[in-house]
Amino acid sequence: MTTTASHPRLSRPESPGTGRSDQDGPTTGRHAVRLEASGDHPDAVIDEVGGLYDGHGWAAHATDQPFTYRYTAVGDAAVTLRRSRITGYIRGAIPCTDDYIVQWLTEGTGVPDVRRDRVPMQIGVPMLFPTDREFVFEYQDYDQRLVHLSRELVDDVAAERHRTGAVGSLQLDHLHTLDPAAVARWRNQMTLLARELRNGVGTLLWHTLTRDAAAAFLDLYPPAAPELPAVVLLPRRARLRAAVEFVHEHLDQPLTVAEIAQAAGLSIRAVQESFQRDLGTTPMAYLRRVRLECVRLELQRGDPSNASVQEIARRWGFSHLGRFSGEYLRQHGEYPRQTLRR
Repeated sequence: MTTTASHPRLSRPESPGTGRSDQDGPTTGRHAVRLEASGDHPDAVIDEVGGLYDGHGWAAHATDQPFTYRYTAVGDAAVTLRRSRITGYIRGAIPCTDDYIVQWLTEGTGVPDVRRDRVPMQIGVPMLFPTDREFVFEYQDYDQRLVHLSRELVDDVAAERHRTGAVGSLQLDHLHTLDPAAVARWRNQMTLLARELRNGVGTLLWHTLTRDAAAAFLDLYPPAAPELPAVVLLPRRARLRAAVEFVHEHLDQPLTVAEIAQAAGLSIRAVQESFQRDLGTTPMAYLRRVRLECVRLELQRGDPSNASVQEIARRWGFSHLGRFSGEYLRQHGEYPRQTLRR
């Protein structure tokens, strides 16, 4: 196995290390990633590729032909284009990663998540790995293309294009039905990136193309995170925006008005007045409103056969089901169980 990278794993490099980097141009500090692993023994692919992904519980074996594997990756800290080929069978768990990972098969069979979703791959059709949680994959005799995009890059582009601001999660649906036009834009962007790789990752064009790739990715998988109110995007509302972004980034954590005020560099009274004046509500009421939006998004994506309104509500901090249902009805015009069943 040979590697040239700034970090030993197939994830976003975090330190320069000994890897080659393009020191000139606009992408200084974004170090080149070049990785290759190949062999003909099942234990080797588990050690090499499984180790690169921090995987566990991996198993591999030959099928009806000799076992072989080859894994390559090239790009930089923001985007890497990868290819995985295995003649044989492989299965294993991958924990939450630093990257969003889009992958598709050109041959063979595979199920990205056999433990929960159990949706098989279709040749040539992209699918997002559920990288916000651990998942267990299973593939056989396949040729797979993968694109890793750093969360930092995607979140930054999402903040510009979708007014998400700094959020804890974009709440992407990895089983989202893909728009054919978005798939065509994605494929075209991958072609452009592959061509520009011949010139290295230190060019202005590469920097531009990686941001365009993140935009194409968000067309494939639009963020479901609640948008920031338009008023907080005004330049003179910088402190209010800091407060609102802090709320959005910590929706799944206990928050107090004092913590929100501190994040914005305001007094408690000033942050309360700012929310009331510009958003027509209090900081805590705003927090509950956005959490109710998150509940709605989760209910819309939930499976009525096994999802529980009560469990989802509790996960977002609503303990009293009756009061929660009343608040939800006032905000969304229907009861939560109606959202789940649609």
